[in-house]
Amino acid sequence: MTGADSKPLLQVEDLVRDYRLPRKSLFGRPESVRAVNGVSFSVDRGKSFGIVGESGCGKSTLARTVMGLETPVSGRVLLDGQDLFALPALALRRLRQKFQMVFQDPYGSLDPRFKVERVIAEPLEVLLPGLNRRERRERVGETLDSVGLKPVDADRYPHEFSGGQRQRIAIARALITEPELIVADEPVSALDVSVQAQVLNLIMELQERRGLTFLFISHDLSVVRHITDEVAVMYAGEIVETGPTHKVFADPQHSYTRSLIDAVPHPDPRRSRRLRRASQPAGGIG
Repeated sequence: MTGADSKPLLQVEDLVRDYRLPRKSLFGRPESVRAVNGVSFSVDRGKSFGIVGESGCGKSTLARTVMGLETPVSGRVLLDGQDLFALPALALRRLRQKFQMVFQDPYGSLDPRFKVERVIAEPLEVLLPGLNRRERRERVGETLDSVGLKPVDADRYPHEFSGGQRQRIAIARALITEPELIVADEPVSALDVSVQAQVLNLIMELQERRGLTFLFISHDLSVVRHITDEVAVMYAGEIVETGPTHKVFADPQHSYTRSLIDAVPHPDPRRSRRLRRASQPAGGIG
């Protein structure tokens, strides 16, 4: 491994993000709330890093700030050593080819007015305008195939697909520029449980096949445990614990991490056996 390759692909340093509240304080000054408070972490190339915590802890704000969609009060986000918030607009646009985002809602994140081809090709029009119509069409077809859909699906509208298929389309849109980093903000929380595993397996296959790096945001500990190499636990805008996923789950050091893990329901195998026996007819299964 070269020196350049040994550096983390993503580095977040002392990130702070405030939100202005509509009301004012007793002294007439605008009030604000600190959504992200001094957050730091790094993600190595080809790895999957999870941010886990309850709703309202600042996870999604962190994701949007890492993507450069929101501007921090202070701190830095470095992608491949380049500070997103110190780059000129043109340089940032060029860098955006390297990092894309998958949002939580596969319904709201796809424009229903456009066919799938245009939905997926939209980043190409902005970031790779030199491609002609045929090249864009070919790339869309190849990308659809890579997420388990068919190239002919490019001619259909988003409402013609199931929720799981729509999230595959959203993943295809994120992949179309061949990025190195994908920020996935609760990418399976809006899906049925039966579909979640399929999408998670797809994400892991894509990571292995393409060498992708993932920043995976979720409130679901079982999902994070299944898919990430390292995890950071976020509480009230701060990271309270971080480390290899298996180690954090096996031996949590912070009380908040322990409370999250303890809150995950664990099926009682004895009760499950009793329920299975009770559901069987008295004469056995015919």
